[in-house]
Amino acid sequence: MPITRRHLAAAPLAVALAASLLLPAAQAQTRKDSVILGMVLEPTSLDPTMAPAAAIGEVVHYNVLEGLTKINVDGKVTPLLATDWRSDPDGKLYTFKLRQGVKFQDGTPFDAAAVKFTFERAKAEGSTNKAKKAVFDNISSIATPDAQTVILTLNNADATLPFRLGENTAVILSPKSAASTATQPVGTGPFKLESWQKGSAITLARWDGYRDAAAVKLKKVTFRFINDPAAQVAALLAGDIDGMPRFGAVQSLKQFQADKRFTVEIGSTAGKGQLTINNKRKPFDDVRVRRAIMHAIDRQAFIDGVLEGLGKPIGSHAAPTDAGYVDLTGVYPYNPEKAKALLKEAGVTTPLNVTLTLPPPQYARKGGEVVAAMLAKVGIVAKIENVEWAQWLSGTFKGNFDLTIINHVEPLDYIQYTNAAYYWGYDSKAFNALVKQRAEAPRAQQDKLYGDIQRQLTTDAVNAWIFNPSQVAVARKGLKGLWASSPIFANDMATVSWQ
Repeated sequence: MPITRRHLAAAPLAVALAASLLLPAAQAQTRKDSVILGMVLEPTSLDPTMAPAAAIGEVVHYNVLEGLTKINVDGKVTPLLATDWRSDPDGKLYTFKLRQGVKFQDGTPFDAAAVKFTFERAKAEGSTNKAKKAVFDNISSIATPDAQTVILTLNNADATLPFRLGENTAVILSPKSAASTATQPVGTGPFKLESWQKGSAITLARWDGYRDAAAVKLKKVTFRFINDPAAQVAALLAGDIDGMPRFGAVQSLKQFQADKRFTVEIGSTAGKGQLTINNKRKPFDDVRVRRAIMHAIDRQAFIDGVLEGLGKPIGSHAAPTDAGYVDLTGVYPYNPEKAKALLKEAGVTTPLNVTLTLPPPQYARKGGEVVAAMLAKVGIVAKIENVEWAQWLSGTFKGNFDLTIINHVEPLDYIQYTNAAYYWGYDSKAFNALVKQRAEAPRAQQDKLYGDIQRQLTTDAVNAWIFNPSQVAVARKGLKGLWASSPIFANDMATVSWQ
């Protein structure tokens, strides 16, 4: 799930500039087989199969924990723990052949039994795997005819299954150590957990037992958690971190583009930045109120003022990089008068007092002030409530909110709208029927049906979609291999090295 507070304060900026002058990258020059990266949010767990935060995948996915397939920086799906796979013509039966000779970091073998265990754990009653509804509930049976073969039989056809099994929610765990993954992840990847300093950093160390350890150049990778934009700038300039794949201080982007010590890359993401609406709370259970909110938001002004123009307007829960994407921003153009009329039609007395809950990322904290000002123009008074990430996950994400701003980074995650218990509380038989129809349709019809899915969400104005953010990656010159785009939120550190 979700990433990236105010304009840079004078004092922190002065510190950053001083660091730039006094520390000519000496610290980074001494690091040839290690790297320190900055991250905006600290994960609350390291088990992506049981917790929803995208920050988990940024640390462990591909580094410690691996899945059957791999989603690459270009979005293509390739083999990982599976060497190949095939599906039957109706798309309801998949056979995966597994890589041989692979072991988990606890010494247990990776085999078909481990895959079966992992998927049944994700499917089990009480599982908190966010992809459970999307993938695992659709698996009717798991057969393991031999140690290197897994056969999945699905209730409904799913042409996206190889992609889904490449997401961090489908990583394969060792039956011996799965229960402690949240704090001590054990996988088949090139790195293992060395330490977790809560509130500060997570450090991974190269695992010599990895099947291709000789190709991994880095011996140590540290992720430091820095959600304040000014502190991100200061850390880069001082050489305290070597890079930040998802840089949050976009107001300082030009400074780094002009500094020859750094490289800056701007890429794409699958993110859907939105003003999330609690559909179960009055008056938001009235579609006219939700449509009014849509009309109250000036998307381009938000993108220009909050993201420095680094994003695209969106009108539904889909990213422009998706196959079958439909631009629906014209359905609810910025129109404060129309918003006022819809509120009146819905019988809403203004001013309407609501709470706008904001997690730490810059797009939410700064963006919340912008959105609150827009809502005020149509008679909605939003009281801003800033919360830490753990609070957002334990409160807002459990449905305890009026409005919130969040960037949903998972690709093709429209399936969450079929789950009436999900935090925005949407429940539509018509939408669910469309999703089922797409899952069972031939590949040639799927893009059209995906368009219908987007239109249904927009018609129901479930949330107020605002932006698809660009990815901004800043790194010290000479650091190679960081992802410039994020089809999923991951940092594939086995491919990273110093030039």
